[in-house]
Amino acid sequence: MGRAAEDERAFLASYKPKDYPRPAVAVDLVIFTILDAQLRVLLVKRKEYPFKDAWALPGGFVRVGESPEAQGEDLEAAARRELQEETGLFPDRVFLEQLYTFGKAGRDPRMRVISVAYIALVRPDLAPIVRAGGDVSDAQWFVVDALKKVELGFDHREVIQTALERVRGKLDYSNLAFDLVPLTFTIPELRTVFAIVLDRPQDPGNFRRRFNRMLEDALIEKAPGKRITTSKPATVYRYKRS
Repeated sequence: MGRAAEDERAFLASYKPKDYPRPAVAVDLVIFTILDAQLRVLLVKRKEYPFKDAWALPGGFVRVGESPEAQGEDLEAAARRELQEETGLFPDRVFLEQLYTFGKAGRDPRMRVISVAYIALVRPDLAPIVRAGGDVSDAQWFVVDALKKVELGFDHREVIQTALERVRGKLDYSNLAFDLVPLTFTIPELRTVFAIVLDRPQDPGNFRRRFNRMLEDALIEKAPGKRITTSKPATVYRYKRS
């Protein structure tokens, strides 16, 4: 072992993390779905102070130890754990993506807390299995457009708005829409997802041309079966996951 390595080892052995200010790190989950033709976000009711009985985003602190060797869990591992603990959803069945870091002083009255927010998208057929768990007393799907009337804890109104802007911005150039429809879907059903998320109507003719390009690019494919409609059975499609 060289001198530099010995010095490094000695420094780490004598280093005392408690001598320095350390903010806590948390993860928050903005979980969207579409139910009854409305974009909804999952909120949980807090059991404990601060903001007891207020609605908030699911989430919690990243687990970390006291020693240099016990550095705890990765951020995404914490997000996946909180998702399952507080909602009962299995992470491998849900789209999950890091959104943004919120670190404004005073955002948590307990102490300095930096939160890394994640976006999760849940298919409508999975939404009914969500249940409250962990340190929350209830979990409900709230209509995004009606959140002005809901008392939210922390800075979660800002977090939700940031997540909404991210999803709307990515919808046109990514595959996000396929995580907001059932495993099989019709052209009108996918068009409705775009209209709901973007909050504007989608011209049927223009959308059909877009849909045909998805078929040509092998992004989607026909699926077995038909969807019963008021006129005639409709062809169903599915997203071709790589």
